[in-house]
Amino acid sequence: MNVDIVIVGAGPAGLCFAKSLADTGLKILIVERQTTEALRDPAFDGREIALTQRSVRILRELGLWARLDPADITPLHSARVLNGHSRHGLNVVPPGKGDKELGFLVPNDRIRRAAYAVVAQEPGITLISDTAVGSIALGESQPRLQLADGRVVNARLIVAADSRFSQLRRDAGIAADMHDFGKSMLVCRMALEQAHQHQALEWFDHGQTLALLPLRDNQASVVLTLPGQAMKALMAMDEHAFNDEIRRRFDGRFGSMQLTSTRHTYPLVAVYARRFVAPHFALVGDAAVGMHPVTAHGFNLGLLSVETLSSQIRQALSLGQDIASTRVLRRYQHAHRLATRPLYLATLAIVKLFTDDRPPLRLARSALLRASQALPPFRLGLARMLAAGGRGRCPVP
Repeated sequence: MNVDIVIVGAGPAGLCFAKSLADTGLKILIVERQTTEALRDPAFDGREIALTQRSVRILRELGLWARLDPADITPLHSARVLNGHSRHGLNVVPPGKGDKELGFLVPNDRIRRAAYAVVAQEPGITLISDTAVGSIALGESQPRLQLADGRVVNARLIVAADSRFSQLRRDAGIAADMHDFGKSMLVCRMALEQAHQHQALEWFDHGQTLALLPLRDNQASVVLTLPGQAMKALMAMDEHAFNDEIRRRFDGRFGSMQLTSTRHTYPLVAVYARRFVAPHFALVGDAAVGMHPVTAHGFNLGLLSVETLSSQIRQALSLGQDIASTRVLRRYQHAHRLATRPLYLATLAIVKLFTDDRPPLRLARSALLRASQALPPFRLGLARMLAAGGRGRCPVP
């Protein structure tokens, strides 16, 4: 089988990348381990994606936004960051007078469903599902993938979009800096007794990190980070005990809290590939940069990688150049590193500072939040970063 581009991984990043080039005339193939049914109708996985204004613009251009049910889109009006038992924190609101939202929250499974739907209607895109990659051969004039079922795919460019634990990245010989935080993240939906006012909460409490993302009908996505054994004990609780425990962990701030969805846990691991490219090969999405969720920029950076690489390929096509040339791929790598490296390192620094419960650092965190609230330029810059997904700016939680 001969194609121009083969994409390994049919998650949102891989599907969006395929769609971004669907009108170029390039022959595109997607290879995915999951079944077609799982891609067409993905199950709820607990994750709510916080989309910046920039990401919404990209999704509109790709045709995904129009396929989302308005009932699945929740505006995020403001955010609040708390530290420990202090009631004082940092409030973040939209930066401009005409801005009403910092961003929008959309369930991950709804984004996946919309991405599959727009790709499925494209005649220039072929999807092979329920199939793994057996081996990869790079460094030749035309790279090659051998699939687990024996089929061979020759392509001008191979793109890995197969998660932060990318096997294809490893097979291509690209190392990655991986930070395992030794904790697990719980996500679920809960109904609240008290109104959330469409405000997100990030609370660095002692021994735990909590987040609450506002959803419609006064529901919220609860995100709780705990060490492994404590998480196992929480997950073993029946629904009634779980509700009471989450209410207690949130210090009763939202009154009674009732579980309305299944519960899901994920390992807390951040990843940054040391290179984003190799000969005729590129990484996008979490395969390139897998963020800690504290700054809610994981999928936003994934979409940025899609936009950056596709724009470089389009430029090469317009000039009659090789879409997989070293020059094209290096331009992508340079641009995406500039956009993501400061954010990634700042996020790791934030997590380190705000999850270390030694008394001196607790005091430092409180002082930092108070000072941040008192500095309008700082708060304005933060709000602009959250609302627009600015390139290369250093965030706070």
